[in-house]
Amino acid sequence: MPVTRTPIGLPRLDAAALAELAARLTPRDHEILSHLHQHRVLTTHQIQKIFFNLPQPTRRRLGILHAFHAITRFRPWTAYGGGSAPSHWILGRAGAAVLALKDDTTIAQLGYHPDTAMAISVSKRLGHQIGVNDFFADLHHHARRTTRQAEVGAWWSERRCAQLWGDLARPDAFGRWSENGRQLDFFLEHDTGSETLTKVIAKLADYANLAEATGIATPVLLWLPSRARETNLRQRLTSADVPVATAVHTTIGDGPAGPVWLAVGSEGPRLRLAELSDAWPHLSRVADSPAGADKE
Repeated sequence: MPVTRTPIGLPRLDAAALAELAARLTPRDHEILSHLHQHRVLTTHQIQKIFFNLPQPTRRRLGILHAFHAITRFRPWTAYGGGSAPSHWILGRAGAAVLALKDDTTIAQLGYHPDTAMAISVSKRLGHQIGVNDFFADLHHHARRTTRQAEVGAWWSERRCAQLWGDLARPDAFGRWSENGRQLDFFLEHDTGSETLTKVIAKLADYANLAEATGIATPVLLWLPSRARETNLRQRLTSADVPVATAVHTTIGDGPAGPVWLAVGSEGPRLRLAELSDAWPHLSRVADSPAGADKE
């Protein structure tokens, strides 16, 4: 019978080792591991925005989790003169084992593989993934420091969205944001400028098909890399079959939670993210479960 060897650098995990690790993990640690599993990769800055207040406690806790092999990290290559990239964190083997144990499943069924870190680190979509995660990390950061009673009620990854709606539409993420009594469900399209505007606009037909199939018209947010690109897109997109709003990537002020959004068909003023729920008064109240989620 062949012997399965543990790759060099990976811990040998037995029941006693997992029990000891699980006993050392805090509820916040479990949340960090869960987020890394769901969203594949988070930078140190993003983890701080979501879970911590200061950089030193963030780095200290991540160092501890790394020492236990609960998480692993890499730094993407940057061009000369571009400075060093922040650490990018990925779920480690021990962390995957803890999550699997918690869900009464196996590491394989969880979808974890030791080569995941390498695959993500060389992926051409790494920058896009980090951009999507930046959007939601900024929302979490705003919710944690504002007095506006704000909350990220949902953040579903591209992978989870594809499992639910991939036969009709493939959003980069699904989100639910509430602030001061207003609540908005939305699909996010994080635009990096790599696609033609024709292709970006063509995606809206898929969302219209999804809305027709589910009976729920969920707003689509186009998060664009420059004001010029937003202007050019809005000149071509004067109307849409689903609610659409545009804004330009920003971390200034309240970031994506702030008054940066302009609904298609509106000349202004720009609205806060939560205020977009007032931009389309014909929409029904936000559903308790997103479109098609009951298929989970």
